[in-house]
Amino acid sequence: MNFLEKSKEIRNEYIEVGYFFEQCQRLFGLQLVSENKGFGRKITDRSIHRPGLALAGFIELFTFNRVQLFGNTEVRYLNSLTKAKKIKAITKFFSFEIPCVIFTNDTEPDTDFKKIARQKKVSIYKTGHSTTKAVYHLSDFLDDQFATQITIHGALVDVYGVGLLFVGRSGIGKSEVTLDLVERGHRLVADDVILATRKGEGILMGSGTSLMKHFMEIRGLGLLNVEKIFGIRSIRFQKRIEVIVVLEEWDSEIEYTRTGLDSSTTSILDVEVQTVRLPIFPGKNITVISEVIALNYLLKHYGYDPAQDMAGRIKQNIENKRKSKEKRSVIYFEHDFE
Repeated sequence: MNFLEKSKEIRNEYIEVGYFFEQCQRLFGLQLVSENKGFGRKITDRSIHRPGLALAGFIELFTFNRVQLFGNTEVRYLNSLTKAKKIKAITKFFSFEIPCVIFTNDTEPDTDFKKIARQKKVSIYKTGHSTTKAVYHLSDFLDDQFATQITIHGALVDVYGVGLLFVGRSGIGKSEVTLDLVERGHRLVADDVILATRKGEGILMGSGTSLMKHFMEIRGLGLLNVEKIFGIRSIRFQKRIEVIVVLEEWDSEIEYTRTGLDSSTTSILDVEVQTVRLPIFPGKNITVISEVIALNYLLKHYGYDPAQDMAGRIKQNIENKRKSKEKRSVIYFEHDFE
């Protein structure tokens, strides 16, 4: 699609441990249990590593560049060793360029562990979550940080719980349609610049930039703060992109779909998104049509496709006429005395 021609991909090569701690402290209650050294170290992998085998001496497959997570297994293994063997295992562990270490279940490392970590300038954290839950939360956060993003010029609106991404040439009216939808009670996610991020298999999330947030630009009027004008209920910070609505001028030479039997999709970051090409001309109510696009998407999501239903009705009608010997059928209408 043309709207992707100027889009560019963005990807983090790394994040610093200090940023990781700052965000995870706010989100998951991560606590620092050592000196704040090693905040400048880099995390370059989205996965979490549990270093049980590395502590036991098997380092052939030790992915030391990942965040290292110590659960009950790792802690009990270290506690089972003699002091000399434990110090040797910890020293060997910290001989690698470890980004940081996290202890789960509110467990704190002993003095020897803290001392060696301080010498190597590696920060240590703890969380009250279980190991399984900590892996889930931290992996989800890191997955977002290292996910590939793409910037798209358009407007993203939550319409009846469906994420509609409006795209089209500059000045065609994307912001005006968005503003009309917001005025009708729907929710703005972002206008002008959309950050699309692949989240798991087949899920594309959209959000705005930290600068624009929920500002909109309306030609002839200027900048608007949607949250301040329409209230907190008129916005949301992110939404799954489920339908792309391509706004384009009416062209009599183009054959637009009239039945909906041939659905179209657009691939964004290898995610196929349903796409609707919507020709516009003066007098056409794009806002109402947009609401119907969202409602129709919901119907299809729950198993009902009007185009398929009509195709089935036509096929059944043809079959009935073929079998019937009557050339003319009369429908009986009840009397209407209103």
